[in-house]
Amino acid sequence: MIQKPKTESVLDEIHRVRREISDRFHGDIAAIAADANMRAIASGRPIWNPSDNKPMHLSDGENAPELDSQLPPSGDR
Repeated sequence: MIQKPKTESVLDEIHRVRREISDRFHGDIAAIAADANMRAIASGRPIWNPSDNKPMHLSDGENAPELDSQLPPSGDR
């Protein structure tokens, strides 16, 4: 079976899907975000929580001590 070349570019498809989602929620961004959050929770997949994030640098600009011991020498990067 010969397939016809796609006439819709990836960017056009992204814009089309965004319009469809916006239309479904009548442009209500809060409703879109709430729906996305409910679907993410229902998926059962782990969700990144920024409060669990460890700083890479101390507030005085120095590297965190535990990070320094894990980095290879700068010439190996």
